[in-house]
Amino acid sequence: AVQLNPILKPLSWLLGTWESDEPGEGTFPTIKPFRYTEKLYFSHVGQPVINFTFNAFHAESNKPLHRECGFIRIQPGTNRVAFIIAQNSGLVEIEEGELTGNQLKLQSQSLGRISFAKEPHVQQIGRVLQLRPDGKLEQTVSMATDNQPLTQHLQITYS
Repeated sequence: AVQLNPILKPLSWLLGTWESDEPGEGTFPTIKPFRYTEKLYFSHVGQPVINFTFNAFHAESNKPLHRECGFIRIQPGTNRVAFIIAQNSGLVEIEEGELTGNQLKLQSQSLGRISFAKEPHVQQIGRVLQLRPDGKLEQTVSMATDNQPLTQHLQITYS
């Protein structure tokens, strides 16, 4: 077993595999509401970075949906955290924010997309990940597009 880099100690509560026990809710003004399940994998290889993969599936058909992978970094000596994310939709992003206890609050700082990405284009993302007192992990994602302001898009809880 590789030892956790000491810089990552404040984020150690994320490490492991998390799976939704109940379907999450997806909503947005321009789409039909949907339910989904998701598995999250957070790991490390001893570097000062956490590796992650998020895999979402349609709650009823189990059809693969959204996938994200990337890295989490923490600025040494601070509570500043960055997510570097690539999504299967062709979107890449950098989200930055703060770690307060067992809660991460992040906002997109930079977005890039493939030239043929589906419109309307995502313009902003906000994410909150928190370890609840009951030991469950909760994630809420908000999104803004070309034609919609920042609005809650996803909400899900994991064990």
